[in-house]
Amino acid sequence: MLSRRLLRVKVMQMAYAHHQKGESSIQQTEKELFHSITKSHELYHTFLLLMLELKSFAEKRIELRKQKNRPTEEDLNPNLRFVENALLLQLADNKELLAYNAKNGNPWVNNPEVIKGVFELITKSALYEDYMKTEAGDYDSDVKFIAKLIEKVIAPYEGLYSLFEEQSVYWNDEIEFIISMVVKTVKGFKKENGENEHLLPEFKDEEDQDFVKQLLRKTLLNHKENMELIKKFTKNWDYDRVAYIDIVLMQIAIAEIVEFKNIPVNVSLNEYIEIAKFYSTNKSGLFINGVLDKIVEHLIEQKIINKPGKA
Repeated sequence: MLSRRLLRVKVMQMAYAHHQKGESSIQQTEKELFHSITKSHELYHTFLLLMLELKSFAEKRIELRKQKNRPTEEDLNPNLRFVENALLLQLADNKELLAYNAKNGNPWVNNPEVIKGVFELITKSALYEDYMKTEAGDYDSDVKFIAKLIEKVIAPYEGLYSLFEEQSVYWNDEIEFIISMVVKTVKGFKKENGENEHLLPEFKDEEDQDFVKQLLRKTLLNHKENMELIKKFTKNWDYDRVAYIDIVLMQIAIAEIVEFKNIPVNVSLNEYIEIAKFYSTNKSGLFINGVLDKIVEHLIEQKIINKPGKA
């Protein structure tokens, strides 16, 4: 399920923690890595279940209004456009999501205020107001509405970030990645698949699972050799002032470039430069690019690597 970039980020986090602690074995760190990935998959399901909680909240509100002592015409004949959204109805019947919920429990049961806050934000949005005026019956329009609702209205809600960060240390830096996976899932739903629509698995395939496992292992096993390379090509820098996260990212990049023959060099370089821009300093991308370019040239000269992506 996780993109290769997020898998690389996971390895970065684990390698960083491994060296900082100085007491964990490679096996322990590997176990922690896969636990972290499982927690990401949990967050993915938690977000999908949020959509069902919002639907349920809307339904309960409609019923409460009908039971008022003096209900209005609008109370008795409510606009059901949101609660009858075709995508939400399909998601509510999804076998995989229901099985996950039955096994793990409802993650939202103790957070009614968050559900209320998200729903109130939704109902105040122009996107929701415009949607409620449309006619039912267009499945594709319903899917597009939910996807936009997640991206434009729900995703920016700070209350969600605070809650997720409180619930798991693994969720602090990856909420945006997971939301993109949820949106991808929603956009991929097909009407004809009904309740049998597949959700994203923990790993896309065995190749991705092996990739993240080997990347972590090769990074940690070749730590000493890769550190010597980095020091050799940072002689003109004050090594002690280089951000440690940059050092870790370069170690992982070298491991990937050397060990994974089917990944072009430029793909690896671009990935770690982009990760550095997000997780390190403003100048880290440029710094890592310059150092890794020299290291790659050296590895090619030494015939340690010979693969596409670098002339």
